[in-house]
Amino acid sequence: MEDCDFKVNIAVVGMGLIGGSYAMALRVLNPKSIIGIDKDKKALDNALHRGIIDRGYESGGRFLKEVDLAIIALYPRDTVEFVKNNLSNFKMEVLITDTSSVKKDVVNNINAFLPDGMEFVSGHPMTGRECRGIEFASADIFTKANYIITPSSKNTSRGLKVIDTMARKMGCSNVTYVSPEEHDDAIAFTSQLPHVVAVSLMNSHEEGFIDHMALFTGGSFRDATRVAQINSGLWSQLFIMNSNKLVDEIERFQRSIDRLKTAIIYRDMKSIDHIFQNAIRRRKALVKR
Repeated sequence: MEDCDFKVNIAVVGMGLIGGSYAMALRVLNPKSIIGIDKDKKALDNALHRGIIDRGYESGGRFLKEVDLAIIALYPRDTVEFVKNNLSNFKMEVLITDTSSVKKDVVNNINAFLPDGMEFVSGHPMTGRECRGIEFASADIFTKANYIITPSSKNTSRGLKVIDTMARKMGCSNVTYVSPEEHDDAIAFTSQLPHVVAVSLMNSHEEGFIDHMALFTGGSFRDATRVAQINSGLWSQLFIMNSNKLVDEIERFQRSIDRLKTAIIYRDMKSIDHIFQNAIRRRKALVKR
C-alpha cells in the first residue's frame, strides 16, 4: 500500500470488542473493503448485519492475497500463530499490525519467521471495556485514547507512518513510540498490576462474603474492582507472558502496602498522613498529563 493511502483492502482478524471497534473506526478512512475473520460465525453475522465488515470468513485463506493492511485482534499467542499459519496466503507487500498488550515475545516471534517484503508493526491501543463481544464494539473507544507503537529493527519509516496515521485518524490523541521491552515494563505496572489488585480484592474473603457486604459498597469499592470482571483466558496469557516484570511490580506493591500496614499497626499518624499526601500529589500530577 502507498504511504497512508487507506483506500485499500483491510482485514480485521478477531471480531470481538477490539477487532469490531477497529473495523467500525476504519470506516472513516474509506477503504475499498473491510474483511472480517473470526471462528465464531455468530460474530461474523453480527458484523455483516451491522455493516461493520463487507465480507466474513471463519479462518484465513487465499483471499488474504487481496489484503493490503491486516489488523490482528487476537490473544498474543494466537496472533503469532495466525500470522505464521497464513504466510503463504499473505501477499509480499502486506502490512500487518496487532493489538496485543504484551509485546516483546510477539514482536520477536513474528519477526523470526516473517519474510522480507512483509512488515509487522506492533501496536497497542490503550482502550477497552469490561464487556466482551462485538455487540459492545464502538468506534468511540478510540476517541482521545493513547496508542503505543513498538518499533523493531525490521520496520520501515513507511510502515510506522501508516500505523501512526491510522491510529490518529481513528481518534487516538497520543501516539507514543517505545521499544517492546519498555512497553512491557510499563504495562506491568499501569495495566496488569491494577488487574492483580482488583482480582485479589474480590478474592480476599470467603465465598459469599461480598454478597453479604453488597449494601456496604460504594463508589470506591466498585471503582477499585471494576476490572475484576476479567477475560480470564486472555489475562492468564498476558500475566504468564510478562511474568517476570509483573512479579517485580507485585513485590514492589507488597512493599508499599507493608509500609502503610506498619504505620497503621504503630498508630503512626504522621507516617500515614505522609503516605496519603504522597499519593495525592502523584495522582494530581497524573491527571494533569
